[in-house]
Amino acid sequence: MTAYTEMGLEEIRELHSELEHKYSEYRALGLKLNMARGKPSPEQLELSLPMLDIINSTSELVSVDGTDCRNYGVLAGIPEARALIAEMVHARPEQVVVCGASSLNVMFDTISRAWSFGVGGHAPWSEQDEVTFLCPSPGYDRHFAICEHFGIKMLPIEMDEDGPDVFQIKELVKDPKVKGIWCVPQYSNPTGCSYSDAVVRALASLKPAAPDFRIFWDNAYIVHHLNDASENQDHVLNMLDECEKAGNPDMVFEFCSTSKVTFPGAGIAAFASSETNVAEALDAMKAQTIGFDKINQLRHVRFLKDAQGIAEHMSKHAALLRPRFEKVLEIFEEDLAGTGIGAWTHPQGGYFISFTGLEGTAKATVSKARMAGVTLTDAGATWPYHDDPHDADIRIAPSFPSVEELEQAARIFTVCARIAALEKIMLHS
Repeated sequence: MTAYTEMGLEEIRELHSELEHKYSEYRALGLKLNMARGKPSPEQLELSLPMLDIINSTSELVSVDGTDCRNYGVLAGIPEARALIAEMVHARPEQVVVCGASSLNVMFDTISRAWSFGVGGHAPWSEQDEVTFLCPSPGYDRHFAICEHFGIKMLPIEMDEDGPDVFQIKELVKDPKVKGIWCVPQYSNPTGCSYSDAVVRALASLKPAAPDFRIFWDNAYIVHHLNDASENQDHVLNMLDECEKAGNPDMVFEFCSTSKVTFPGAGIAAFASSETNVAEALDAMKAQTIGFDKINQLRHVRFLKDAQGIAEHMSKHAALLRPRFEKVLEIFEEDLAGTGIGAWTHPQGGYFISFTGLEGTAKATVSKARMAGVTLTDAGATWPYHDDPHDADIRIAPSFPSVEELEQAARIFTVCARIAALEKIMLHS
């Protein structure tokens, strides 16, 4: 296929006309397809239905330490739930606090505590001149929304296939106003890349000017592989261990949940860190709650059992997700390879494919797709302040639609991307 930028103007106009005709046909179908968020499909949700029958009116609702899970107490989570999460993130149980259903909620609360009370005995962030966070971009829009809510200044950090630019980070943390960095280390949202060993070690070895600087390590996709074979999976170094080795045991706050393992909104979420940070967090949390849902914690432990049980369960998820990713990537290859108008990631796990189009075409592509019945994440949403400086990045979420729906949605997307690119080229011809 000839690259669009190498075509003559008449050839471009003819192709544009053909694609506009195809686009009109798609619009006439009146479709309503959604690839905006990484929602598990109904088939994935079915996988965890047996968990609802594990606990009933005749079940023993007592934890291994004798706690009656129907009652108040046990702020850090029942021991077996702490042990399960510890296995999942490769931590020690005493480093883990098991909370409610949402890791986003736990991250918000962690920022809120720092804002109101400070971190590690230092002044509350709200009383300091300015608080700045480093934001690998494109990144997770809800991380950025938390910062905006608190008025935290955000600085985008360049991402590549190995993770964020550590040289840029090392320079920026020399400023004491820089208090944190958001990281999705494995199968990043939205690029799907995983941090290399060198990047993890460099981050763990940072020497920030701010003593209350923290790495917010959102390990949302630590068990979300698309393939069962280990050689086809990404595995990221344990940041808790690496920070300890580097002499920075308190520098990382790690977060995870079972939201896309069992039921989104009805899973269990957790915070993992040094025992010093855990003690500080629990001291503040005791004014917030007497304890989280221990029956749900018990339900998850009895259903998932251990790390092997989690792996077996996630293999069922992968069997449903993999064909969806493969279908989108197959269509991108068929329709866009050789055009020179875009590139896309080929993740080994997680929930997203990241598409990078010609500069100045992302908003137009997303808008055209929406008018044809395909809803995508808003262009710019994966950048701080919704400001993609290149107007090029688009997040694709293949998980929720059926394979058949994805085929239609992906075809519509590639038509829209090609039309937007051709119009950009014609504008500058």
